[in-house]
Amino acid sequence: MWRIWLLFDPRRVLVALAVFLFTLAVLIHFILLSTDKFNWLEESTMTGSTSHIEMSVPAQPTLLG
Repeated sequence: MWRIWLLFDPRRVLVALAVFLFTLAVLIHFILLSTDKFNWLEESTMTGSTSHIEMSVPAQPTLLG
């Protein structure tokens, strides 16, 4: 395994890996921002049920006797 570093310069490999991972992260974030469900910048466009939660209070039972 150590012989592979004789073929490739470790600094260039690490820089290339960092650039690739940063580009991939930015691409994934832009893809998520283009969807309605995962767009955290414009939350007013949410159409799901998580934007407003409504709860109804049940009527209190009457006591007999």
